Amino acid sequence: MPRTGILIVGHGSREQASNLEFEGLVERLRAHRPEFDVRHAYVELAEPSLADGLDAIARCNDRVVVVPCFLFTAGHVKNDIPLALAAVRPKFPKVRFEAGRVLGVHPAMAELAFQRASEASSAEDDAKRTAVVVVGRGASDPDANGDFCKLVRLVGEGRGFGWVMASFIGITTPLFGEAIELIARARPERILVVPYLLFGGRLVARLKEQIREFGNRYPWIKTRLAAHLGVHPKLLEVIDDRIREALSGQAPLPCDNCQYRVAVGAIVENVGGFRSLLWSARHMETHAQAMPHVHAHPGMRKHVLVCGNVDCASRGSIALIAGLRRALRRIGREREIKITKTSCMGRCGEGPTVAVYPDGVWYRGVSPADAKELVDQHLVRDRLVARLIDGIMQ
Repeated sequence: MPRTGILIVGHGSREQASNLEFEGLVERLRAHRPEFDVRHAYVELAEPSLADGLDAIARCNDRVVVVPCFLFTAGHVKNDIPLALAAVRPKFPKVRFEAGRVLGVHPAMAELAFQRASEASSAEDDAKRTAVVVVGRGASDPDANGDFCKLVRLVGEGRGFGWVMASFIGITTPLFGEAIELIARARPERILVVPYLLFGGRLVARLKEQIREFGNRYPWIKTRLAAHLGVHPKLLEVIDDRIREALSGQAPLPCDNCQYRVAVGAIVENVGGFRSLLWSARHMETHAQAMPHVHAHPGMRKHVLVCGNVDCASRGSIALIAGLRRALRRIGREREIKITKTSCMGRCGEGPTVAVYPDGVWYRGVSPADAKELVDQHLVRDRLVARLIDGIMQ
């Protein structure tokens, strides 16, 4: 009998408590949907990785549905998950792989956020003298930030609050500190701060500290921090909806406002389809996307570093260097793309290792036979060689 696996994908955190909270959500879903093989994986910072999770669940099922447990559609969902699916499909040609949608702008999510705000207030509070500041993580993706602002509007719609404002912890504006200062000038009696975050961790701790500092400056405004979204029946309801959509074939990616397909506002440089996936690789240990930096040699388009240390050299890195230079000379690009032999880059046993800057993309296990493909696809056409991708070291 055909077997269906559901892989719930979380972001991953350095805070073990946050990961345990996510895994508790997956456990509740597993109990709720025993007819499926429900498992979990992480995009980064925790195990099992997305690649390992896909590999394991594909070995036991005929159909695999990947459900991103992300609030909005940003880089990880637009880039990392499609890359992982592209890599796993050739390994399991008989398995049907599908991706569901993120939690997104869903009525149950707006209701859950309002419920968290209500839990932090009391029956005597006057809604008209109450300000609600909803705090999101913030993204470099305008599509995700726009959806967050729409969600915040739904949280406050018809509730009678005096003010409802969207703000962000980082990456984009208005930052929470700026937003709450602005709200204070309207002289509300109280402010409810709602962290629109799935799980607890460092970001919630940072919010608590900022609220404490704000309270010291504005002691006459009652400021309360609501609970983060957390494991809740409404969250399970939304995930269940996303699973049903994917199983019925009704879950296409919402690409109308994707910055990689169309120019959004003043952002035009990211348009270009698969080229955009270069940015997703810049996100490994430091949890911060690497931005292209200015070289001291202005005429150089790219600088490629190839490990020539003993371990990588024994695996063919010297021949790889020669192959890369030869391929560049053949097309007349050797003056704008420099190939440099380096000492050990800290990835012994995984080489030959290649790093491409200013893209910040690292490849591993690169053989001399891969030289022409690296030149043709990445160095010339700005397209990832996905099968060799490793990550970034900043």
